[in-house]
Amino acid sequence: MKTIHTKQNKVKKETKSKSRLTGKKLFFSSIVAIIIAISPYIFYLYEGFPESPTWETSFFTLRSNYYEDVSTAMWVYLGKIVPLILLTLWFFTCRDWWYHVILIPIAMYIFQLISAVIEDTLVDTKAIYYILPVMMIIVPIVYLIRLKLFDKYVYNIDLQKIDAELAEYERKEKEMLEENK
Repeated sequence: MKTIHTKQNKVKKETKSKSRLTGKKLFFSSIVAIIIAISPYIFYLYEGFPESPTWETSFFTLRSNYYEDVSTAMWVYLGKIVPLILLTLWFFTCRDWWYHVILIPIAMYIFQLISAVIEDTLVDTKAIYYILPVMMIIVPIVYLIRLKLFDKYVYNIDLQKIDAELAEYERKEKEMLEENK
C-alpha cells in the first residue's frame, strides 16, 4: 500500500517539532528564571557559616586568614559568585549584537573571585590590570560588529555586493593586462 504525504501530514510533523522545541525552550527558560529568582537566597547563604576563623567539616577545613571569620569570607565569595552567575546567564540568553561586551564584567568577577579564594586578601584592587587583555580582544570585535551592522542597516551598504564588485574589477583588470601583452 502506498503512503501519500499530504500537506496535512507536513503540518503535523512541523507542529510536533515546534512543540518539542517549545518544550525545550520552556524548560530552559524556567531553569533560568528559577536561578534568577533564588539568587538573593544564594547570596544570603553566607549567614549559615560560622563566625570563627576556621570551619571544620568531615570533608574539608576552611580557614579565613585575611577576613575576621568564615562568614565574612563567604560574604565576599558569594558577593562575587552571584553576579557572576547572573552575568553568565545574561551572556547566554542575550540576543543583542553587543552581547560580547558582557564578557568584560564576567572576566572581572572571575579574576576577583580567584584572587579572593586563592590569595585570601583584599580583592578589587588589581583586577583591572588582568582585565585589560580581555578588553583589548573584546572591544575591537564588538566595534567591528557594530561597524558592519551600522553600514548595513543605516547606510544600506551591502558588503557582499561591494566584495563582488571588487572581484569583478580585478577580473577585468587582469583581462586588460593579458590583452595588452
